[in-house]
Amino acid sequence: MDRSDLELVLAVRDGGSLTAAALSLDVAPPVVTKRLAALEAQLGQRLFQRTTRRVSPTAEGETVCERAQLLLQGFMALESELQERKAEPTGLVRLAATFGFGRLWLGPALAAFQERYPRIEIQLQLTEQLPDLALEGFDGAIWLWSVQGRQAAQWVSRRLARNQRVLVASPRYLKQHGEPADLEALQHHACLIVRENGNAAGQRFDVWQLHRERDKTPARVRVHGPLASNSGELVRDWCLEGRGIMLRSLWDIAPQLASGQLVRVLPAYSMPDADIHWLAPYRTDQPRRIRLLIDHLAAQFQDTPWKTTRPAAASRTAPRGSRPAP
Repeated sequence: MDRSDLELVLAVRDGGSLTAAALSLDVAPPVVTKRLAALEAQLGQRLFQRTTRRVSPTAEGETVCERAQLLLQGFMALESELQERKAEPTGLVRLAATFGFGRLWLGPALAAFQERYPRIEIQLQLTEQLPDLALEGFDGAIWLWSVQGRQAAQWVSRRLARNQRVLVASPRYLKQHGEPADLEALQHHACLIVRENGNAAGQRFDVWQLHRERDKTPARVRVHGPLASNSGELVRDWCLEGRGIMLRSLWDIAPQLASGQLVRVLPAYSMPDADIHWLAPYRTDQPRRIRLLIDHLAAQFQDTPWKTTRPAAASRTAPRGSRPAP
């Protein structure tokens, strides 16, 4: 059987007569009669019962028609995919991301992607609260947590990069106040609190949920200090000035750790669920431009570049002689 045979049996079934099938296939009725007879002879099965008023499939004919429909759908999907690959991707992509990661790492990655595919237009909205992506028309978000609970059945999540939130302080602070020996000792230190990215009502920003990296044992400690802000960048600056201990993502402070401006405190502990994720509402017909973008971002971030390189945004904007921007 070839593709024309599959189209023939479906045309006969759907039309209910050889004449209707001939009209659908744009051939003369005798051609349909001859081709159907040849196909039945080839298969050794009668596919259709013929009466003066109607042609209806036999049990074997129904089986052939069902398989024919699936096979033709596969042919069409393959052709569509090949045409899509051949054509230059185009269209609009609307994304959401947090301010810090979006500016430092995502922005340069998106610019490189758009340069590679110049007919794709990208709109990036930086925000500290994850929008309702489907309601507000976003194709996806690059966020620092994965989908949990009921949302997991309605959303698509793909981890783009591993990341940790770690405890850090400046050498100046540790020289003046000493290094905490354990988590409980944090209660006696000035801790710098970031009050951002809150999603749950009543969320406690002064409670740090950590785990011991060796065995993933959870740990919870309540902290306090004289300085807090909804700006992570400001809190990072306070930390660099020696104002206290901070809990911050590695992507934001890796350059300062590498240069010695910051050092890890209690390095056996970190905050879980801080990886970089692609989040999007579930859809069955994901456009090629979105698939290409996700693969591009995964390739850009798979080696966690913040551990080895400075962010491109910071490299462009830092004045000569200034400290490296995160």
